[in-house]
Amino acid sequence: MKKLFIVGAVLLMAFGSCTKKNTLVLTNPVAVDRTDEIIILKRAEVETRFSLVPDGFAPALKLNGQAIPSQVDDLDKDGKWDELVFCLNFKASETVKLEVENVALAEYPIFEKRTNVRLGILQPDHSYQEVDQYFAPSCKDSFKIIAQGESVSWENDKMGFRNYFDCRNVKDLFGKLKPGLIIDKIHTPEIPDYHKLNDWGMDILHCGSSVGSGGLALLENDSLHRLGSTDVYEYQKVIEGPVRSVFDLKYTGWHVGDQNLSAVERISIYPGKYWFQSDVTVSGFSGEKQLVTGIVTSQFKNGAIVDFEANADYRSIATLDVQSLNNDELGMGVLLKKDETTKVARSTDIDFYSLGFKTVDEKKFSNVISQTYYVAQKINADVPARHYFFAVWGLENEKWKNIDNFKAYISSEAELLSHPIGIE
Repeated sequence: MKKLFIVGAVLLMAFGSCTKKNTLVLTNPVAVDRTDEIIILKRAEVETRFSLVPDGFAPALKLNGQAIPSQVDDLDKDGKWDELVFCLNFKASETVKLEVENVALAEYPIFEKRTNVRLGILQPDHSYQEVDQYFAPSCKDSFKIIAQGESVSWENDKMGFRNYFDCRNVKDLFGKLKPGLIIDKIHTPEIPDYHKLNDWGMDILHCGSSVGSGGLALLENDSLHRLGSTDVYEYQKVIEGPVRSVFDLKYTGWHVGDQNLSAVERISIYPGKYWFQSDVTVSGFSGEKQLVTGIVTSQFKNGAIVDFEANADYRSIATLDVQSLNNDELGMGVLLKKDETTKVARSTDIDFYSLGFKTVDEKKFSNVISQTYYVAQKINADVPARHYFFAVWGLENEKWKNIDNFKAYISSEAELLSHPIGIE
């Protein structure tokens, strides 16, 4: 799970003379500092260890009397929260004790918002209205851009990401030069042109007919079949909050040869990370298949393309080159479980659009994947497959101009995934 450690918590309970005080004890099992650690507790865990939480209440946390950034998330939309999510820093090998108390939801503490997700739909007055659910238009008859920034967008205080909300279904990047949330402002008078360098950053990636920054495909008989041009493509916001935002991209009618498949990609983003988490569930087949994600190489020059063991449990592919749209260093990477990896390769660099394989003329886009460095992951039907997509920008931090620094960061994240926060 990442530094997303879904902790199967053992909750300690101490009793005062007349009042009961609940205490959660957490330990960092590694001798390195951990910043912005995300911990997720299911409601059943909380109520089993303590007691039932009354309707209209939720647990809040304090460390030495100071409120810890947290949120309670209703994932199944039944009107009751399902998970408690909080963000905490740990020193090397540190043990911390958190006070836990129920507070009324109407009085739940408000924390700085450090994650965001948005789909804005074009209105008659040329503004964009945010929606929590929407179906993308089909490209079968014509191509229309109806979404703010052309995309579903998500971000934290480090990077921004987007996924084209049409049959291209390619992922793209916003590089950031300072903390802050910007996707609500793109394509508005505040940020009318996100392709030009601003004080906050810019769109830094050219995607072409690749998978962009983490787009999806199936590898079948040595051919890549893009997850795009499906019969139905739906966006569904799950949760948006200070320490976690989650949404689903749902696809039905994914035609791969004579197969009619469906897929759901659940994307989660957390504060302080140069990556997002993707959990992909494909349905409609038997046996085992190979899910692909990867990195665009259309602007690649003479930089580094690497395939390496991030640690004992995880494998990574990554690139770093002067390949951003600002003509400076951009690094991208994919991290996934080593024992799930089946193949690492590069696609052809042929321009299939010029050969007549045209899907979106307005964007000179072909549904046939090219210019992509990819990794394949074995999957079974109806079972989520997880990977993490990383992106860093040399203009934001000098260290990201060096592939060794980028690899070290990916490996350090892998180590933390392999050694989750523990409970005494």
